[in-house]
Formats: sequence, structure tokens, C-alpha cells
Amino acid sequence: MNKRIPLIDNDGEVRELTAADMRTFKPAGEVLPLALQKSLGMRARGPQKSPTKVSTTIRLSNDVLQAFRATGDGWQTRVDAALKDWLKTHTTAQPVDVTDHGRSRR
Repeated sequence: MNKRIPLIDNDGEVRELTAADMRTFKPAGEVLPLALQKSLGMRARGPQKSPTKVSTTIRLSNDVLQAFRATGDGWQTRVDAALKDWLKTHTTAQPVDVTDHGRSRR
């Protein structure tokens, strides 16, 4: 049986949270009422109307990865731009329009 230690003691003091406590927490957007989220200034992000990118896994050489990461935030966008630039000058098995901000047209 899972015996959870109460977060608040008999005096009303909140104890220090543990890593196990943190794993049981849910995102605020899932548990807070919408009215409270709005008053706290939380914005709900809905699903993308037309997804422009696809999540994937790619293996890169360490030097390439480190060079892009060294450029700071947005490095993945710069990898995407570099690959789009490469596609402009190389033939692919099927033509891909890379000028439409990530939305492929065949």
C-alpha cells in the first residue's frame, strides 16, 4: 500500500517537497479551473491549426551538433533552415517546395 506523507502538518506548515512529491503533481492547466487560470494570466495554447513541423529523431555528427548548439536558442530552427537551403540546390527523390514555411507540397 502506498503511504503518502501529508504535505501539511498539524500546525498548518507545509513540509519540504521531495522528488517523489513532484512526480505526482499535474500541470496547472490540467487541474485549475479555467476562471482561475484566466485570473492568473495563464493562456491555454490550443492545438496548431496547421502543423508546420514534424517531430523526428536524427543522428548528427557531434561537431555539427555542437556548432549549431553553440549559436544559442533557436539552433534547431537554424538546422531546419540549413537543410532547406541544401534542398534548394540538390535533387530529391520527390520534389519538395521548401519556400512555404515548412509546409511541403507535392
